[in-house]
Amino acid sequence: MLRLLETIILCASWPAIAGDDSPPRPPGPEGWPRHTIDASSRGADGVRLADLDGDGDLDIATGWEEGGVIRVALNPLRDGDPVRSPWPAVTVGSVPSPEDAVIVDLDADGFPDVVSCAEGRTRTVSVHWNPANPDAMLDPDSWQTRAIPATVGLQMWMWCVPLQVDGRNGIDLVLGGKGEGAAIGWLEAPEDPRDLSSWRWHSIRPAGWVMSILPIDLDGDGDQDLVCSDRKGPRRGVFWLERRPGRDEPRWVERPIGGSSHEMMFLDCVASDGDGPLELLGASLDAGVVRFRKAADGWEETVIPLGPGVGTGKSVAGGDLDRDGRIELVVSTENASGKQGVVLLDREADGPEVPWLVFPLSGTERGAKYDLVRLLDLDGDGDLDVLTCEERDNLGVIWYENPAR
Repeated sequence: MLRLLETIILCASWPAIAGDDSPPRPPGPEGWPRHTIDASSRGADGVRLADLDGDGDLDIATGWEEGGVIRVALNPLRDGDPVRSPWPAVTVGSVPSPEDAVIVDLDADGFPDVVSCAEGRTRTVSVHWNPANPDAMLDPDSWQTRAIPATVGLQMWMWCVPLQVDGRNGIDLVLGGKGEGAAIGWLEAPEDPRDLSSWRWHSIRPAGWVMSILPIDLDGDGDQDLVCSDRKGPRRGVFWLERRPGRDEPRWVERPIGGSSHEMMFLDCVASDGDGPLELLGASLDAGVVRFRKAADGWEETVIPLGPGVGTGKSVAGGDLDRDGRIELVVSTENASGKQGVVLLDREADGPEVPWLVFPLSGTERGAKYDLVRLLDLDGDGDLDVLTCEERDNLGVIWYENPAR
């Protein structure tokens, strides 16, 4: 397996947009403008996107680990409300030690529900049932929280992906955990998804500490495989689980990708250089960013260090933020007290000899432990903004406004 090291240079200006005669807008060391979506509790731990209220915009589900609540923030852009102010939000349930929360219409009634994963002593996957009444959606007392019995005490649950796995009944849930007895597996939906006692757990692979599970058709055979990152244990690294048909349920064949020498965190998948074949991006706690590209003899692994003055890698997302036709990388970090916690990586051309430049997004005054990062146009101005959350200084669910228009 090939391993390459790409260089990085610290910078404090934003490159001009191709075809734009206006001067660039350098963010400077203080970073991009930050806006708060929800800061109502403690320990915001994740930003998972889906449309909860049916207006066509992506809403945000977050588990607040220290606060012990699951909340959904509703995107106000469609209604013309200011997105730079806190969004309308609701607590859909209270669960100790939540680690993940995802929006999914589990009972297929047209009103999406929320599924949460809890670690610590809770060790339970819970469903937060939608009141199925648009007028009651922001009423926390209208939501009902129920545990899925097959998950209670089984492991510390860390990540959930709604996915139709077996082609029967409703949507299934792919899950990953951490610690003793942890595994990647899936919960099989019964004929009546509201009969939570009938959900069945199927283990696929032992795990140390699962960070990401991405459903991607990596082999092009028409079904969704699972691309995973596991940060701990003897089988840590990035790998994919190839789905194959089985007599009663799918079979899964594990294929290594790389990263076993690093502590791999969250993953993203992008088209290489904007329009090429898929490549995988992984934030690494000890190395910065690791890029994985398919090669003739496996996967080519390229390491991009973050340089000094930046925290340790937690999450990475790729997208064309300055509209120059090339992919830039946004990285969120941990251990960032007094450092840049969220940065943008860019370069003037493609190729391993071209250095990456790092631009500050978050500034250094507040923020120590950031989490999952996502890129989307939150203010409707045509460019990608940066969505993430911060759980140590309790910045909550936040977004950074792209200054390049």
